Amino acid sequence: CFEGRSLFSDLDLTLSPGTRLGLLGRNGCGKSTLMQILAAAGSDDESSGLQPDSGTVTTADNLRIISFDQRREQLDQEQTLRRALAPDGDSVVYQDRSIHVASWAQRFLFRTDQLETPVSRLSGGEQARILIASLMRQPADILLLDEPTNDLDIPSLNVLEQSLNEFAGALVLVTHDRFMLDRICDQVLGFDGQGNASLFADYGQWLATLDGGGKAEEEKKQRKKKNATKAAAQKTVKKLSYMDQREYDQMEKKILEAESRQEELETEIQTPETAADPAKLAECCEELELVQQEIVDLYSRWEKLEALRNGD
Repeated sequence: CFEGRSLFSDLDLTLSPGTRLGLLGRNGCGKSTLMQILAAAGSDDESSGLQPDSGTVTTADNLRIISFDQRREQLDQEQTLRRALAPDGDSVVYQDRSIHVASWAQRFLFRTDQLETPVSRLSGGEQARILIASLMRQPADILLLDEPTNDLDIPSLNVLEQSLNEFAGALVLVTHDRFMLDRICDQVLGFDGQGNASLFADYGQWLATLDGGGKAEEEKKQRKKKNATKAAAQKTVKKLSYMDQREYDQMEKKILEAESRQEELETEIQTPETAADPAKLAECCEELELVQQEIVDLYSRWEKLEALRNGD
């Protein structure tokens, strides 16, 4: 309850390995309350944290629950990037494997020549990626994420999404980014603000139930309006030039090839043989940096060509 008002009741929820659950609802409907109850369930001190007014929360033995809230996380600004990424030495343990800090840095889009850079000199997006790396380094069975996408740049969003997809445990996500919600979560728990909470397949299904489908209908109208505006604009825009069209047609293939090479290099960097050979490791890391930049450039160019093609 909150101020005498029931936020949710009769909630029967199971979080098992692989669960991807998103929480939806207006502010004050119970999302944060549920997150706090789940976070308290992972504490050894039963008197700490928020407890439900009724019912029970049953957990497995030695359950490890990690909460992540960018707004509350702090970084030591005097630390170097190397130490922020690997506090205990020159390697980290991830998914029961030891990974050299240079490889770990590459995974989060840092260059090897940045490792001795103080955290204070890194951009906001880069510091956000350090927090994501720290999150993924912690052994956990359940991840609780409260608005993790706030103020993230596009590269950081991609890193976060990739990291969450690799996580083998259960995940509970609160975010206003509906596109990330649809990509990450395989079910959503929707709060109606009247004390009810129900499971849905995705954001669209939840939206369709609100106000008798009124919100969904309004969103549909907005999409139609946007598409009509876009279609009208396309009639007045010139087509792509011959060279631009050829470039556009080959863009997807180039991106797939670059991403395939990136995966090959990331795999090679993590092998014991490469980690034990400093020269080979440096060579792979250097090539990986070039490939990552190429991917960024290709996507940027593809977006520009797409905009020209659509008349945006």
